Amino acid sequence: MAADPEYYDVYYKARLNPEKGVAHVSITLQGQELPSELTLRLNTKRHLNLEGGKELKIDGDDAVWRPKGKRSTIHYDFVIDEKKSQGRYDSRITDKWAIFRSDKLIPPVSVRAASNLQSRATLEIEAPEKWNALAPYVKDEDGVFQLKDPGRRFIRPKGWMIAGRIGSRQDIIDGTDVVIAAPLGKNVRRQDTLAFLSWTLPELKKVFPEFPQKLLIVMAGDPMWRGGLSGTRSLFMHADRPLISGNRTSSLLHELVHVATGIRGDKESDWIVEGIAEYYSLETLRRTGGISERRYQEALEDLADWGAESPNLLVKRSAGPVTARATVVLHEVDKAIQKSSEGKSSLDDVVKILASERGEITLDKFRALAEKAAGAPLPQLERTFLTGKKKP
Repeated sequence: MAADPEYYDVYYKARLNPEKGVAHVSITLQGQELPSELTLRLNTKRHLNLEGGKELKIDGDDAVWRPKGKRSTIHYDFVIDEKKSQGRYDSRITDKWAIFRSDKLIPPVSVRAASNLQSRATLEIEAPEKWNALAPYVKDEDGVFQLKDPGRRFIRPKGWMIAGRIGSRQDIIDGTDVVIAAPLGKNVRRQDTLAFLSWTLPELKKVFPEFPQKLLIVMAGDPMWRGGLSGTRSLFMHADRPLISGNRTSSLLHELVHVATGIRGDKESDWIVEGIAEYYSLETLRRTGGISERRYQEALEDLADWGAESPNLLVKRSAGPVTARATVVLHEVDKAIQKSSEGKSSLDDVVKILASERGEITLDKFRALAEKAAGAPLPQLERTFLTGKKKP
């Protein structure tokens, strides 16, 4: 019989310092019993100046923390600015606002602790005067985020954050508390985005019924990354991205599918992850009447033409023509499942399972689920076809 759980508290605190471009971070553990050892997987370019006395040892990219007593604290500085390719930022702090991911602020942590020992966690953001902070978590009356991560014994913050002089719009859409936030004074279509989600998100949630109950969408213009980036219960979207692109897909819906599924591919299966996101961005628009059947078919034809540039889908990273071909392949798989099952099943049934399980997806797993739904083999998922070596 399992022992009753015992709890200890984890207090995360980050003081944002725009002048130095860092967040001064502390992590405090408190309880009658604490974990025996915690290992923080550092980014040595961003997690600097670690302090924790004799309880903390640095071993390469790892910080090994062995708490003593009933309370223990470590400190470090987190460099907020980070650039992706093309010189654009996916994390940035200015004198007016900051945008970053809390799961970068607090690095991954592996924990050794008694099997019945579980954490409770909060995150406090200390910011300059007149700044506000938003994250995909509920705040208590003191403005402290109450972190939740069901199923995890050790809780750390995850997802996008925005702090500063910001403007936001909020609504409950089909049971999900949606917040659109961006720095003040920027040309951001907060209300347009909320309206767009009011008719697309309910349809998306029919496919992904376990969609988060809280969603934060952070938006900003240059010099931020000119695209979309998903996170836990949250995403970032550049303010200039259209809600519906000229090719009839939607970057916003694409990233929302990533939020919904929470899956990642192995070294040859990223096409499945990206293909699902792109296919359901297109499908959601068709199902809600955002695009006509004719334009839907035209979009698939355009994607097929683009995808011909990269016939091999089994690559480490899916982008551009690889994702385009992946989208068309998944459309064909969807049709094959429906035909073989006489309309009793579809690709929806497959992705529902993936979203409920989350984690890593492989071609073998995806093929097994799809063929089970179809009740028959699917030549569209044979390796020789996916590498462009033969027709289905």
